[in-house]
Formats: sequence, structure tokens, C-alpha cells
Amino acid sequence: MPSLERKVDYFVGHFEAMASNCEVLIDSRDNTLAQEITRLAAAEVHRIEQKYSRYQKNNILHQINQGKNITVDEETARLLNYAQQLYQLSETQFDITSGVLRRAWHFDGSDKIPDAARIKALLPLVSWKKVRWHNPQIQLAKGMEIDFGGIGKEYAADRAALMVSIFIAGQPDTPARNTSVLINLGGDLAVTGPRKNGKGWQVGVNSSTPALPTQTANFSLQQGGVATSGDANRYLEKDGKRYGHVLNPHTGWPVENAPAAVTVVADSCTDAGMLSTMALLHGPAAEDFLREQGVPYWCQWHDKECSR
Repeated sequence: MPSLERKVDYFVGHFEAMASNCEVLIDSRDNTLAQEITRLAAAEVHRIEQKYSRYQKNNILHQINQGKNITVDEETARLLNYAQQLYQLSETQFDITSGVLRRAWHFDGSDKIPDAARIKALLPLVSWKKVRWHNPQIQLAKGMEIDFGGIGKEYAADRAALMVSIFIAGQPDTPARNTSVLINLGGDLAVTGPRKNGKGWQVGVNSSTPALPTQTANFSLQQGGVATSGDANRYLEKDGKRYGHVLNPHTGWPVENAPAAVTVVADSCTDAGMLSTMALLHGPAAEDFLREQGVPYWCQWHDKECSR
């Protein structure tokens, strides 16, 4: 159940979802309003988690991954179209069929690197071009899977912000209609607009490596979203080499010489997540890619930090 914490001039709602501690920051002193906003946000995030989590056995993702010809709903079709666009824009690097590689990789902080033969055996099951997707029908080849893990949490943050925005817009009095809300799903953020004081929510970018200060940046977020991708929590390490969880779908191995973490600010949390992940897929050229996008970013390597 969501809980509510009162600050000096705003409320913070708390709930757990998607293996993350989640927060809803509400720029209001109205307890009843804050409770309803927290409930709405949590309900929407839980809905998406139930619908698209790979750990569920009774959702649309599970049905698709059985290899049968499935007719999907409109929301799922939009996500599949988006995934197809990312596959094309990334020149086949951003591939939601690569989740099948988790059968070999378990990024638990240990030194258990999988056998190369095991990874090679899985590669024939990876490639979006092998998916039969003709909206609204999809069918996977035997043994293949799709996984929305690369965009799911960011999409949930944007959806929660949208549902809250619709609710706020329907409030009868002006102060309530001007309420700003920030959704925080384990560090992936979406905000509905500036606070009543005309300023944004203060956001800190924390370092993911001991070589850097604990907090490397602080900025004000008034609109859009923020997302971070990196190897702070999901990695393997052996013989002094760190293996991050972002995998090259062509080789089945972690991207070589990638940043420790990339944080991006964009028009939506989904776009920010897409850009941060694509940057990691560019490995040592991550910053070149980010500069081309014209968005604010923080790129942390294991021995330095760069931003724009």
C-alpha cells in the first residue's frame, strides 16, 4: 500500500514497484489531494508492471513469448512500434529480443562469467528482424522472447505522470490545477510541470563509481523526464574487468569500453531512457552520440565525469 510523508511545503508518496523504491513528489499541502495523486500514480505503475513484466505468467508478454500468433491491444502495439523504431534508429543495436541472453548472463555482482559456447548458442534467438510483426499481430520464432525491460520503467513513469496530469486538470479549484508532481521510479523521473513558485524540482545526479564525488551534479527539472543507464547495480567483475549489463545483441557480450553511467534529460522519461541506453551501446563513442542529440547529459566513466 502507498504511504504518504509530509514535508514543509509538499508531500512525498511512497510505494514499491518494478524492483524499485518509488516516490511521488506533490507540490501541495492538501493531504487528501496528495493521497489520491499517490494512489493514481501507484495504480498506473502497477498496471504496467503486471501487463509487461517478464516475471508474470498471465500477461500479454508471456502470451507473445510462447511463440503463437497473438493479436495485441493498442497500447502494446504502440510499444512494439516504438521498439521497432529504436531497432532501426540504433542500426540494430537496440533490440528487445536480446533479453533472451539473460539465460546465460546473471548480473549479480559476482565473478561468474558465462561460457562463450552458451552465449553463442543463444545468438540465433536474437534479432528483431526475425519477429513477424504486422500490427496488430505478432509471432516469434520458437525459443525467441521479447523483453520491454529497456523501456518499461521509463514508460511507466511517463504514464503515471500523464494519469496524474489528467486528474489534476479536472480539479475544481485553481490552486489544485496548478499542482506540480514528480514521479520517481528508482531514479527514472517524469514531471508534470513547474512548481507553484515557478521553479522546478531539484534533482541530484549521483556518482556510480567510487572514483568520483558522491554527487556530481544538481539541476532544476521543470518539465520532461530524466533517466539513467549504467552498471552501478547490475554487473559482473572478474580479474579486474567489469562487465556491465548492457549487451551487444550481435555478440551477446557486454558492450566494450562503455561509460559507467549515462544520465539524460529529455522531453519525456521514455526518450531520456532510450538516449541513455543508446549512448551505452555506443561504448567509447557515447559522448559523441550524446552531443549529436543536443540534450543535457552527464556521462560518468570509471575515472572521470563529463557533462553538457
